Amino acid sequence: MSKDAKPAETAGDGAAPKKSKKLLIIIIAVLVLVLGGGGAAAYLLMHKSADHGDEEDAAPEKPSKKKKAEKEAPPSYVAFEAFTVNLIPESGDQFLQLMISVEVTDAAVGDKIKLYTPKIRNKVTLLLSDKKASELITKSGKETLAEELRDEINGILEPSSKGKKDDGPIKEVLFTSFIIQ
Repeated sequence: MSKDAKPAETAGDGAAPKKSKKLLIIIIAVLVLVLGGGGAAAYLLMHKSADHGDEEDAAPEKPSKKKKAEKEAPPSYVAFEAFTVNLIPESGDQFLQLMISVEVTDAAVGDKIKLYTPKIRNKVTLLLSDKKASELITKSGKETLAEELRDEINGILEPSSKGKKDDGPIKEVLFTSFIIQ
């Protein structure tokens, strides 16, 4: 038995260095790839920023492209926590659970929304609890509700925009969850 045990130990000792060498080679290859990729990305980013500076100095007559880029900036959204309200009873108790996100004109409006969140939640809850399930079940009912919510939130954030459909920091109200029970 002891004769069999010794060859097994030597075979095990020979396998361990091979595994550690393979592991070391893999680690080195990954490091080379990561560092090389990071260096290439840094070079390209620095190179692009230098190119943009040259273009602005060389051609000052491109403000129209800048304006287009500002208009085509990705939209900014602010999500609210879920609203759960009792609806006006039609055939027994009915509840509405609603989650919304609002599209804002710029990211600074998000900070303003955070300041006014209690007031916004109160107004939205009052508006929702004054609805019937039959009003909200249709697509047109949901669209009307979204417009009412937009106007109500805009009225809180900018009282001067109340009643004006397209003015205000909130562009659109989007439903992320809409459940009536």
